[in-house]
Formats: sequence, structure tokens, C-alpha cells
Amino acid sequence: MSTSTRTHAPAVETRDLRRVFKASRGSGEVVALAGIDLRIERGEIFGLLGPNGAGKTTAIKILNTLLFPSAGEARVAGFDVVRDAREVRRRIGLVSGGENSGYGLLTVRECLWMFSQFYGVPGSVAWPRIDRLTDVVEMREQAHTRVNRLSTGQRQRMNFARGFVSDPEILFLDEPTLGMDVNAARQLREYVLQWVRERDGRTVLLTTHYMAEADQLCDRIAIIDRGRVLACDTPATLRRSVQGGQHVELEVRPREAAATTLSRIGDVALAWGAPHPERGTLALKFRLPEDAVLGDVLRTLDERGLIVQGVSTRETSLEDAFIRIVGRGLDDAGEGR
Repeated sequence: MSTSTRTHAPAVETRDLRRVFKASRGSGEVVALAGIDLRIERGEIFGLLGPNGAGKTTAIKILNTLLFPSAGEARVAGFDVVRDAREVRRRIGLVSGGENSGYGLLTVRECLWMFSQFYGVPGSVAWPRIDRLTDVVEMREQAHTRVNRLSTGQRQRMNFARGFVSDPEILFLDEPTLGMDVNAARQLREYVLQWVRERDGRTVLLTTHYMAEADQLCDRIAIIDRGRVLACDTPATLRRSVQGGQHVELEVRPREAAATTLSRIGDVALAWGAPHPERGTLALKFRLPEDAVLGDVLRTLDERGLIVQGVSTRETSLEDAFIRIVGRGLDDAGEGR
């Protein structure tokens, strides 16, 4: 592939990507990736979501040249991850949540400098960039502190800064805000958005268990499970792919016990939730179809002897779409890795 062709190649492209491991006990194999096709364009923030064991970590390791595929093809920045591993590594960065990296006897600033030199960043560029990044992760006061004296959250913020120190073409963020407090995570998400917008072609591949994080950051999201891609689209389209309408929760006071036997109002299926003993009320949850009117439901409840004490509504969320597509939660284990 010529230089000009690589320049216009997708940031990441996989074709029928597969990875099989030997079972840890006994005979047999574990299929981590069962033939994944992905195409991530330059300039995208692309999310990879799936339950534990879906194959996300395996895919990230292959794309970072840390693991060979069993079959299929993967290209990063136009280079084959097997044949051109060195070229791939020159163009990527990786931030892994919970990673206990860094050299304990070095200070934060020295550690970031060391990683900049691994990538050949000139000193005249590296030092100003390091100073900016320590400000971004709010570690200017810890810049001259040894890594082994940092808290877990501080190390994670340093790792985040390390991912940007080489100014990679393609940045892999694998659970980047894991273990961070709410304010730190929010600031780092804002920096990711800013970093991508600052220069054309910068690309991010994000894996996360935080649905709100994926919804805020990602242009497109692929949902994988058991080593297969189940859906790939924008967050808004994925939300629309499940049944639309508002999710409604009412706090109701039954006038008589028989009222709790009510299970439907027309096309609206009702689900009774937990009671509030101190207020003598019950939670009533349902999805209001797009063509239904909440007022009609409230009138019917009143006719059936129920007093509505409170109303809350929300639209279909990315988490709703995820659970509908996958059929299980993020923390459920699967067969992949």
C-alpha cells in the first residue's frame, strides 16, 4: 500500500477478525473473537461496548499489536498489525484503566518524558506538551512527586496524560476513567473531545462500562457480545432501534388493595415496583408508546381507584438499547475475553 493510500485509509479496519484461545482447563478452545468486521474512519470517536467477556480486550490487544489474531485481517492507520507492527506502534497510544504502570522511582514529569522519548518526540516539543498535560489532569503540584507515592487515582490520571504525550494518530482508551472521581472523569472526557477537534484525523477508540460516557463522547458505537458485532451505529440511532416512547414511573396510593392487580391499560403494560411504607404508596412503571397520551393513563388510574402522588419520565437510554440488543447486562460474563 502506497503512502498516499495509507493516508486516506480508515483509522482502523478489521475483516473477519478471529481469535481462539486454548481452554485453561481440559481440552477444547475458547472463542474470543468470532469474525469481527469494523471500519473506523479518521476523526471519529468510536465506542466498543459489550458485557464482560464479550471480546473487547482481545480486540484492543490485537489492534495494539500485543496479540496475534488467529485468522482474519486488522489494519491500523493503513498498516497490517502483524506484518507492519512497528509502523502501527509509531502511530498509536494506549490508556488502560486500572493499569498500575509507571516507574516508581521516577517523578510524574520524568515518567512522561521517558515515554515521550520512546516515541522520539523532540525535547523542544515534549517538555511544553508534558507541562500542558500535567495541567489537564490537574497534577501540576505532583509533577515532581515519585510515581510510587501517588494515589491510585493520581496514577490513573498520569496514565491518561501518558497516552497523549506522543500525540498519536489513533488513541485507544480502554476504560480510561475507571476508578476516577466524578469531576476528574468529566474533565478528561472534555479534554478528549477537545483533542480530537483540535486537528483533523485524530481518532479515538473507546471501551467503557459507563454508558453515559459512551453516549457523550462517541460518534458511533459497536456493541459486541461473544466475539461478534451485534449492532453498529450512532448512539441516537441505537436508542431508536429499541421501542420508542417515554419511560414513566408513578408514585401511586392505592385506595383499595384490589387496585394493585391492574396489569394493563390498553396497550400499556404496567409493572408494580417497590412500596414506600412510610408514605403508603407504590411505584408503578411502564413505557408509554409514542402514540399514547400520559393523561389518558392517569385518568384511567383515577377511575380504577388510584391516586397519583408523583410522576417522573425519561426517554429511552443507551443502556436500554444495550440491554435490548445484548439481552444481558454489562457485568454478565460471556465466553470471550
